[in-house]
Amino acid sequence: MATSSNPSAEDSLIARYFKPLATDPGAFGLVDDAAVLSSSGDDIVVTTDAVVEGVHYLVTDPPDTIARKALRVNLSDLAAKGAVPAGFVLTLALRSKEDAWLRPFADALGEDAKTFACPLLGGDTVSTPGPQMISITAFGRVPKGRMVGRAGARPGDRILVTGTIGDAALGLDVLTGGAVAAALASNAAASQALISRYRVPQPRNALALAVRDHASAAMDVSDGLAGDLTKLCAASGVSATVNVAGVPLSAAAAGLTARNVVGIEALLAGGDDYEVLCTAPPARSDALVAAGRAAGVAVTVIGTIVAGHERPRFWDGQGRELALTRLSYSHF
Repeated sequence: MATSSNPSAEDSLIARYFKPLATDPGAFGLVDDAAVLSSSGDDIVVTTDAVVEGVHYLVTDPPDTIARKALRVNLSDLAAKGAVPAGFVLTLALRSKEDAWLRPFADALGEDAKTFACPLLGGDTVSTPGPQMISITAFGRVPKGRMVGRAGARPGDRILVTGTIGDAALGLDVLTGGAVAAALASNAAASQALISRYRVPQPRNALALAVRDHASAAMDVSDGLAGDLTKLCAASGVSATVNVAGVPLSAAAAGLTARNVVGIEALLAGGDDYEVLCTAPPARSDALVAAGRAAGVAVTVIGTIVAGHERPRFWDGQGRELALTRLSYSHF
């Protein structure tokens, strides 16, 4: 994402929309084809996610929400690693360069970059005849050896999750005219709240330091709580039991399940939650809950890590095991 003395259409696009976002000195105002990120003696955490039109967002989604989602899904990964954002690089594959799309996209991206202290460092822009794609690689900092991975969960640890689960999947159903849309036809506020959860994730970066200080293992919930917990357990060589009745749901999601509009499996496997899933010894889990309370983010204990290598087991409020046929969203 470098500009030249003889600007091309790409150079002009970058200078107009994205150079104002490159506030870090290491970005060199986007005049170079590389950037410098100072480590300051910390470990650098690197994560990358792409959002693709028709897969991660709808063609009708507003460009400002697409920009926020593209950055925030990466910020969510950093939060789950206990990392403080340091910057990001951006790759845009665009069908056109219309101001009506790029201006609100760039403005929203800049606002989030400022809000989360994660400046643009560089990137690339290309044209595509196919679906648009936004790919972001984000960088974060943690003290040496302190990144929280997936492999640290131990038997006896509690399983915790931030926020509420399943709202984004319900929001997508509203946007695509499914059963949820019909059930909430007379409740515009609930519909909009669910749509917002799908379009604009709320990364839990305010809890990154608490995750670093207290969690034994962590990851963000992107593909579905059930499937992502299965991945965490596999990395740690353990199993888990989950009290499904304790999984935090929004009022809208709880109401829809009570009316049998959606089943609990759809919420556990729906994906796009971008909440933090972590484990912690009992003595430290209370500190995580308290840190969430101080930050205004609910942190809920939903289960326990147990010895073994089988898939996590999910139990309902009557002590019956739920046989989930689907654990997560699949990209393929």
